[in-house]
Amino acid sequence: MEKLPKGGIFALVIVVVLLITLFKSAVTIDSGEAGVLFETFGNGVVTDEPPMGEGFHIVAPWNKVYVYEVRQQELFEKMKVLSSNGLEIQIDASAWYEPVYDQLGNLHQSLGQGYLQRVIQPAIRSAARSVIGRYTPDDLYSTKRDAIQVEIYEETKKILDKQYVQLNEVLVRDVTLPPTIKEAIERKLKQEQESLEYEFRLESARKEAEKVIIEAKGKAESNRILSASLTDKILQDKGIEATVKLSESPNSKVIVIGSGDSGMPIILGNQ
Repeated sequence: MEKLPKGGIFALVIVVVLLITLFKSAVTIDSGEAGVLFETFGNGVVTDEPPMGEGFHIVAPWNKVYVYEVRQQELFEKMKVLSSNGLEIQIDASAWYEPVYDQLGNLHQSLGQGYLQRVIQPAIRSAARSVIGRYTPDDLYSTKRDAIQVEIYEETKKILDKQYVQLNEVLVRDVTLPPTIKEAIERKLKQEQESLEYEFRLESARKEAEKVIIEAKGKAESNRILSASLTDKILQDKGIEATVKLSESPNSKVIVIGSGDSGMPIILGNQ
């Protein structure tokens, strides 16, 4: 086998070195990711420039690129916390978060790629304990769940806004109470519902009774006014008017029989 000339060996070495350099210098950042550049012979983490975006990049082989997912991510947490009266309650919650894109260099410098365990989990756990500690099991079981969810979100966000992390939402998926407490609350709610239903029936009956009384009073007042207005003269005039109308009927034969000074005539029909 013939030996390669010295020039060929040198060229081969150059090609190998170039390939290794190219391999170490090439960085591909996938969709939904961004890169933070670390300059070995510079100032370390680059924080005064935007992160490296998606696609193919060439960097100096002595530098490093740390890749972060910048899409929204979800953290699922099961936590045991204490209510205001000291009862242990389990909460299943989810947090939607993402790193602040323009501050990715600062995030890497201060927290690193383990920022989820370093700051997000402790923040949401601390906020949940603080918020739940202000409520009773009754509040957690019934109408206060939405308010609790909002408060946990707001308290967690205050912490994460200073840590280059954007919190998008906190969802309280489930609240698990001790079985005895849950049964007691359900019995109480059932009794309250029955009490409200009974009060509703009583109120309906009371309103119906008031309606009957008002109608009776109105009818009695109407009769009193009518009775007071019906004098003998008015009754006599009304009788005369009725007699005249009867006498005008073509099918009647009128016979008038007097019945005294104030008496009314008697009309006999035509037989």
